[in-house]
Amino acid sequence: MATSRRAGGITKRCECRGPEGRLLGTGCPQLTKKSHGKLLLRQELPLDAEGKRRPFRRTGYATVTAAQADLDKLRAILDLVSDEDEDAARRVGDLLQAVMRDRAPIPDAAEVKRRLGVGVELEGKMTMSQLFESWLGSKKTRQTTTNGYRSHVRVHLDPGIGHHRVDRFGVGQAQAFFDAIAERNDTTRAENAARREQEQRAKWTRGGRPPAAERPRLEEERVRLAAMPPYRRVTGPATVQSIRRTLRAALNYAIKKQVTTFNAAQHVELAPAARPKGLLWTDERVARWRETGRKPSPVMVWTPAQLGSFLDAAEGHDLYAFFHLVAYHGFRRGEGAGQDWENVSFERRTVTVAKELVVDGWTPIETDPKTSGSAGTVKIDAGTVAVLREHKARQETQRAERLKAGKSWMDTGKVFTQDDGSWVHPETFSDVFRAILATTDLPPINLRDLRHGAAALVKAGGGDLHDAKVKLRHSTIVLTSDTYMELFEDYEDELTERAAAVVPRARKATAPQPAEPPE
Repeated sequence: MATSRRAGGITKRCECRGPEGRLLGTGCPQLTKKSHGKLLLRQELPLDAEGKRRPFRRTGYATVTAAQADLDKLRAILDLVSDEDEDAARRVGDLLQAVMRDRAPIPDAAEVKRRLGVGVELEGKMTMSQLFESWLGSKKTRQTTTNGYRSHVRVHLDPGIGHHRVDRFGVGQAQAFFDAIAERNDTTRAENAARREQEQRAKWTRGGRPPAAERPRLEEERVRLAAMPPYRRVTGPATVQSIRRTLRAALNYAIKKQVTTFNAAQHVELAPAARPKGLLWTDERVARWRETGRKPSPVMVWTPAQLGSFLDAAEGHDLYAFFHLVAYHGFRRGEGAGQDWENVSFERRTVTVAKELVVDGWTPIETDPKTSGSAGTVKIDAGTVAVLREHKARQETQRAERLKAGKSWMDTGKVFTQDDGSWVHPETFSDVFRAILATTDLPPINLRDLRHGAAALVKAGGGDLHDAKVKLRHSTIVLTSDTYMELFEDYEDELTERAAAVVPRARKATAPQPAEPPE
């Protein structure tokens, strides 16, 4: 193929014809005159997809120097691709064939090289869909993070803006895309509210069977309910902010690859996404929850007494040590699931976080901690050491019993394993947590809130926000403050009241009496 690419040159083309009407071509005696005929550039291109030849031809040059300059450009472009890279050679051939057809200027080899590196069609302009595909293919982030980007692209970005050209994608298009998400959210909220109201109209809530006179009306209401759109989830402010971060990263990649010079995502105006505040399950909030069924905040934290009740209920379970470790020392689910025995020191009373088990789709995979701050050594208390010792002894007994019975044991080295020593699926910890919680009368939290409770224990033990930051291995104290400031203030109120109650008094405090009206 390399030889055919070099086949070509510059000749003169004559339009003179002989007596029989045929072109004389190079046989024309007038070609010896400098002014006779036209200069012709000819260069073999890489074969097309069907293996056919396709020479590049161009005439109309005033001088040999001009024709030679274009020929040099062509050959510089052809030299960019090797004989082995047939796909790149075909793309270069397609580009030059289009240049010949459209009588367009021959592009610079540097520009063609840049587009080859980005991986888009050379003769066209890069679309946002092509940008997303190229950017995702270049990502070196851990698998679950990259999958999060892919989800944003697949569900939101590609359908919404994939058809736009990257070099023409401006703030207007970006803002319109995010405004459309907000409009869909408004529609979804309205439809969800209408469905809830219709459900109430379609129910008989007065007890017993509805009377015969009411049944036709209820049936009509149920028909209307069946015709309504199902419940849908809105795209929350935090998710919208994440989508913008994904778009901004993709456009930064495009700038780096010199596909565009402007990042429109940086100038989009969005509603702020406030971090959910951690609140304590005080007696007042528990009473309100029992009355209304609504949680005061997405992040709720048990008091020490409530936590103790849960751990008492969990103590007989094989995974009790996991819940103890999360509750007392703020381990994330993946960190606890991926913990190795070799990184547990009973003598030094430390647990070093070095690996995580996370879920990719539904498949558990082992990865490094998400951030450098997450990886680190955690000091544990003597009670946690005792719990882990007991858990290890039970695991070793289980292993010995399996081997004695002629069954296999997978030596994964994990602290928490299944009966055969294999990994515990991370979702299993959440399932077991919910099952144990259902046996109690405690107010609801989720497994991640159990980690948040470790911050509450720091405060209950006399620590401050900095101590909570260290315990939870946050990257900055701002993150700790944003999440736990109100939780710490709740504890201040509770501790203040408990401290005041310690002082014995001979008489009970009386409520202030209303002032007497003036005479």
